[in-house]
Amino acid sequence: MLNEQLKNFRLILASGSPRRQQFFKELGLDFEIILKPIKEEFPERLSHFEISDYLAQLKSLPFKAELNPSDILITSDTIVWHNNKALGKPKNAEDAFNMIKSMSNSTHEVITSVCFTTSEKQKTVNAVTKVTFKALTEAEINYYINTCKPFDKAGAYGIQEWIGQIGITKIEGSYFNVVGLPTHVVYQTLQQFISS
Repeated sequence: MLNEQLKNFRLILASGSPRRQQFFKELGLDFEIILKPIKEEFPERLSHFEISDYLAQLKSLPFKAELNPSDILITSDTIVWHNNKALGKPKNAEDAFNMIKSMSNSTHEVITSVCFTTSEKQKTVNAVTKVTFKALTEAEINYYINTCKPFDKAGAYGIQEWIGQIGITKIEGSYFNVVGLPTHVVYQTLQQFISS
C-alpha cells in the first residue's frame, strides 16, 4: 500500500540491524541498505530522547552530500533510559550483566529515534516504551548472556529473546519499538513525508 505511494522515491535504510531490516520487509517496502561507519558519541548535556534523536541525525551526516532529490534516507538509534542515564550496547559480558542487573525488579524506558532525510529536508521522530522486569536471579541473567550474547543490543537485552519471555511483566507502549523500530511511527511519518 505505502510502497505504491513511494514508487517514485528511493528508500535507503542506513542500518545494519537485522531486526530493522526485517521490519521494513514486513511493512512491504522496497528499500536499499547502505551503511557508512560513524562514531556514536553524544554531548553529555543531552538526556532521554535528545540522545537518540542526536545519534539518529548524526548517522545521516555522511550521506547528506550525495542524496538525490528522490532519495529518502532513514537512520535510527535506540537507547535504554534507566536511573537517569542512557544504557547503550554493552562492552562485554560483565557490562551486560551489570546493565540487566540494574534493570531487574524495576521499570526502564526504551527510546527509538528515527530520522528521515532528503536532499531538502529532515525530520526526526521518536517513540518511548516503558518496560518492567521481574526480579531476575543472577543465574537467569548469566544464562541469558551466555546463550544469547546480546552485545549488539542497547541495554544488553532483546525483548523477543528468552529474557523477554521469562522476565518482562509489563509493557506500556509499542512492543516493536523495543525490538528496534516504532513501525507505526515510521509508516505514518513516511506517509506525511511524501504528501507534504
